[in-house]
Amino acid sequence: MHEVDIAALIRAWESGAPVLDVREDYEYIEGHVSGARSIPLPEPSARVGEVQPGDTVYVICASGNRSKRGAEILEAAGRSAVSVAGGTRAWISAGREVRRGPTP
Repeated sequence: MHEVDIAALIRAWESGAPVLDVREDYEYIEGHVSGARSIPLPEPSARVGEVQPGDTVYVICASGNRSKRGAEILEAAGRSAVSVAGGTRAWISAGREVRRGPTP
């Protein structure tokens, strides 16, 4: 499992890379990276079919702990995934905006 810093996520996100948020639903609703898909842990193993193969998926949580497990689950299922160190907290600390509420 590979881990990237928030600067790598920002570059990838700006290029349209997929972002998967593995926090609980209520955490996601409170604020998430715009465009991030919500699949809370431990659901990625059961929902891996919803994650397209091909592009690297950037897995994010609150601080970077759960995202490691999420990336491991996706990798074990044959998807390319990396964990984002620092998670959503680092995203906010970098001055990036979060979207509130569920994804439409």
